[in-house]
Amino acid sequence: QVQQVESGGGLVQAGGSLRLSCAASGSTFSNYHMGWFRQTPGKEREFVAAISWGGGVTDYKDSVKGRFTISRDNAKNTVYLQMNSLKPEDTAVYSCAAMIRGSRLGVRARDYHYWGQGTQVTVSS
Repeated sequence: QVQQVESGGGLVQAGGSLRLSCAASGSTFSNYHMGWFRQTPGKEREFVAAISWGGGVTDYKDSVKGRFTISRDNAKNTVYLQMNSLKPEDTAVYSCAAMIRGSRLGVRARDYHYWGQGTQVTVSS
């Protein structure tokens, strides 16, 4: 089982940048694909980005392509989400999730097995 702790959220003006980090522990990090999801009150959790266990495959929600970049450092047991050109509609609680390696990289919340508690990102207009 893996545990994750997110950090790096905060308040930023539209057009600004933030880098989220998700530090994992408790299990071999490279055994997991990793994803970032976000959620706003009253809405379903939505997929943002995902990266395969070795980092060779990534996937993104269409609305963040070209603005967000997911990466991972298996030596540091950490996955990152670099967010540039932020928009007010990016405001949400961002959570990282771990998916057991062995299946195709998932883009649905139900594909993932372990979740962090999330970090708030607020983008002001």
